[in-house]
Amino acid sequence: MISDKVRDILNEQINKEFYSAYLYLSMSAYFSEIGLYGFSNWAKIQSKEEIDHGMILFEYVLGRNSQVHLGQISTPSFDLNSPLDVFEQIYMHERSITEAIDCVAHMTEGECDLATRNFIDWYLNEQIEEEAEVSRIIAKLKAFGAEKSALYLIDRELSAREYSPIDY
Repeated sequence: MISDKVRDILNEQINKEFYSAYLYLSMSAYFSEIGLYGFSNWAKIQSKEEIDHGMILFEYVLGRNSQVHLGQISTPSFDLNSPLDVFEQIYMHERSITEAIDCVAHMTEGECDLATRNFIDWYLNEQIEEEAEVSRIIAKLKAFGAEKSALYLIDRELSAREYSPIDY
């Protein structure tokens, strides 16, 4: 069994992961609306991965004989100015998720819950990968995104992304 503090922070993280899925799904719709179907594909797959992240936490909490308390998911709000603006907002969002995961790790240490601390390591590593991937896309958009042919190539590259479910 996990402590009430750890249960509560994990439940908050579940909500953040599901919010992230909702955010990426709305970004996917935006990209489709402006004809960037590769960008849309990237965001849609990211949405599915965020659902996976939330479900892994969900199953973990239940597996530790604790309670899952699902919170309300807020409506995502972001500026829809350009692919670069959206990806900069994605980066800021991922940074906020990294900070939240860091807080979970810190909380588990303070509660002497080494099993949960070990479990959270996967999320810490996942956040490093996610921030790096978004940073690479931002770098390409900054370097080439104003050129329509380059934007087309970036869109084509992002259309190749495939979803691989996370085994939980």
